[in-house]
Amino acid sequence: MSPSIQQHRNPIRLGFVPLSDCAPLAVAKETGLFERYGVEVDLIRLPGWATVRDMLFFGELDAAEAIAGLAFSLTLGIGHLKRDVCVPLILSGHGNAITLSKRIPHELVGSGEGLAAYITHRWKESRPFTLAAAHRYSSHHLLLQSWLKQHGMRPGTDVEIVFLPPPLMPGHLASGHLDGYCVGEPWNSESILMGEGWCAATSSQIASGHPEKVLVASGDLLVERRSELVSLTAALLHACRLCESLSFRDEMIRILASEHYTGASEAALRNSLGPIFNTGIGTQDASSFHLFHGSDLNPPTPDKASWFLAGMRSADLLPDSTAGASLTRIYRHDLFRAASELLLPA
Repeated sequence: MSPSIQQHRNPIRLGFVPLSDCAPLAVAKETGLFERYGVEVDLIRLPGWATVRDMLFFGELDAAEAIAGLAFSLTLGIGHLKRDVCVPLILSGHGNAITLSKRIPHELVGSGEGLAAYITHRWKESRPFTLAAAHRYSSHHLLLQSWLKQHGMRPGTDVEIVFLPPPLMPGHLASGHLDGYCVGEPWNSESILMGEGWCAATSSQIASGHPEKVLVASGDLLVERRSELVSLTAALLHACRLCESLSFRDEMIRILASEHYTGASEAALRNSLGPIFNTGIGTQDASSFHLFHGSDLNPPTPDKASWFLAGMRSADLLPDSTAGASLTRIYRHDLFRAASELLLPA
């Protein structure tokens, strides 16, 4: 029996960025899961994470699928914007990759081990070697920093890192403004299938098991509409479970291809959501490219928060003033537990 319909209020304004891992939101909307759990939701497509952050700060969104860094930057006041938010659910894991331009020879660079020598001895452009990430406080930036350091490079010194909305990256790579990027799907596959890029590493190879997108809810939603937030979390947890089902993948890809969501081709979406990932230089198993449910992925536990904070600290993105921040004030396992109790049969 489904939860009772909440007393009518304005719909929850739920933001997202057009990426493959917005799937739980898109699936919950298109399969009627929000209605089954008694919540009315307006999904709002946004160009990038800076817009999500600003709209959460100004109260123009009640919640959003977001990079974990936004929850920390807003709650801790990093970057001068401070607003209480919480994370009741981890929506996905993995899902990112580092794509380099076709102008960068794979036979010299490999999986990154030859990049330092290539930049030192063969880079002839008048500008710095330039890579993009989705946001300063995104996992993409942390993964890119980790990958560069692993291969003996100094981010910001040997390589320039810039920040762009994900859908713009393939175009800038093709035009020669970028030499590569770290981003979520399907924007790696867009460049790969157009013949403009090749994948040097997936995020599962750089940091196996890493949490990716989270549900970020405003403090106002938590305080004033807690029961709706719990029902929203339950609906999205149900959708995560559905997204992990291989028998549902074809339908999920069809939903994501809609202009309402990614607007990407089904071929680009299937490249990482299907069984085989075409890297542009070969193929590899894609079974762990995206994670949506299972293996304790979804609970917002302190260890998942700590993974992100450790990455921010390593990248010098975490001010000393934030030391000792309460992770359980941001990552709310109590809300997840309440949502789990509402979960309907598959």
